[in-house]
Amino acid sequence: MDQQICSCPFLLLPVNVSGSGKEIDVESLRDVRRAMEREVKKGSCPLMFDRLEFGSKPFQIITSEEKLDEVLAYLLRVKTFRQYAEKTIINNVYMDVNVFCKNPKFKRTYSVIDREKIYAKAQMYKKLLHPDYSSGLSLETVQCIFTLPEGEAEKYRITHDGQETYAFIMSNRYILGLFTHCEAARKSVVSDGVEYGHLTEQEQKIVRLDGVKDVLFQALLLDDVEYDNHELSANLHTIYCLNEK
Repeated sequence: MDQQICSCPFLLLPVNVSGSGKEIDVESLRDVRRAMEREVKKGSCPLMFDRLEFGSKPFQIITSEEKLDEVLAYLLRVKTFRQYAEKTIINNVYMDVNVFCKNPKFKRTYSVIDREKIYAKAQMYKKLLHPDYSSGLSLETVQCIFTLPEGEAEKYRITHDGQETYAFIMSNRYILGLFTHCEAARKSVVSDGVEYGHLTEQEQKIVRLDGVKDVLFQALLLDDVEYDNHELSANLHTIYCLNEK
């Protein structure tokens, strides 16, 4: 992988104030918002999804099985990337595929064993899809931008290891709700018709999901985030199987 896993500039702390459920099905955004509002009343930080951004280089083409396996290991922090897994890795949301019915669920994991199980399922799903490496696969990385209501950030300022930082406490259900908003925003780009002038013609096709055959894997990485100017940024990664170069 060309990317480096950066240390988190603040603390994103999970707390299961809403129970122990680990999975979320596709729900209407209205239902998700209502559930998140209930979580805020129970103590979750009111961090809200604001927008999706495509950076300067949002796509990496994968042309071999070895590279694909490396990308999956990086996203799941397993194998050679296991050393980068810190406590905040449990905030990450991963696609967990039922290879028999192709019905993905999205969940957080709580141990390296959980992540290795998802890696093994992704390997099985890869074999089921038979990706064409000559046509290529694409790793898409988009920035999900989150904001807090005005004046809320100061409520979460703390001193950690002698440095001032922030500790944003969110329940399991709230984190999964944020992911649902990110996923919905990415899907809406297809119908919005927005042009991204800094992208190549092929990349614009992928943005529109034109020539995309399948989604092999998806992950929202909340163990590697940036907080600046009252905005939090986290990466949503998606691996697409392409029909053509």
